[in-house]
Amino acid sequence: MVVFILAVGAACFLGLGFVLQQHAAQRAPKSDLLHWRLLLDLARMPDWLLGLGFMITGLVLSALALSQGEVALVEPLLATNLVFAMLLARTLTGTRLGRSGWTGVALIALGVTAFIVAGRPEGGGAEAGPLRFWLVVGIVAGLALLLVLVAKHMPLFEEATLLALAAGLLYGLQDALTRMTTERLDDEGLHAVVRSWQPYAVVVIGVVGLLLVQSAFEAAPLRMSLPALTAAQPLTGIACAVGFLGDQLRVTPAAVAWQVVGLLSVVAGVVLLGRHPAMPGHHHFHK
Repeated sequence: MVVFILAVGAACFLGLGFVLQQHAAQRAPKSDLLHWRLLLDLARMPDWLLGLGFMITGLVLSALALSQGEVALVEPLLATNLVFAMLLARTLTGTRLGRSGWTGVALIALGVTAFIVAGRPEGGGAEAGPLRFWLVVGIVAGLALLLVLVAKHMPLFEEATLLALAAGLLYGLQDALTRMTTERLDDEGLHAVVRSWQPYAVVVIGVVGLLLVQSAFEAAPLRMSLPALTAAQPLTGIACAVGFLGDQLRVTPAAVAWQVVGLLSVVAGVVLLGRHPAMPGHHHFHK
């Protein structure tokens, strides 16, 4: 129960933080896109700082959730951040949820429930060796880099989606490395954590991901970026958890089928909510 409370609390703060950050980022100069000065310009905006504070609170809560439960359990719950983003966006825009909005909420809730009930995520499996670990990390990082390179040659609307996908990949990897860090802290103490590379990688990935997310928020309305971010992060986190952390899911044919249905339901709900009229901004941008 503690893991559920922490993960849903994290999703709430993340969702609220994303909306406030995008509300500020859309006012930043387009010349700041993918440049570090974007973060410096945003740091002068009170609403962005408030959103950043919410986001950091969400990250802390998610780290606590990951320290108490498996990544494959926590990640689907974090995907509910879009529901909370939707509620704040509804307040800002005055748009009612309507049939499509409530359908998106239901799809996410039912998808998360189906995945958790069918998969019964649990730890205890053997962690992967160095070769498998670096292979998974390399694939995730390589895909994120490829998405950023392709995004630079796309119109702003499409660029926002690709940058958000890249950030989601990195955040999923960050969650897995956070889990490794908290486990080492519990097993070997703070001295061992300080001497390991994982916590520093978590910080670096977090900063790079922040730049990608803010650039995506600046490039286009929230509905073009947040669905991609929200869908990519849990899928990547689960893949990393199973790939090298030793997390296990039930693999009977029925269980696998329901897990796939659950994840597809979450993705469908995320996309449906992300394109709802309540999401801020509906104007097209061009480079």
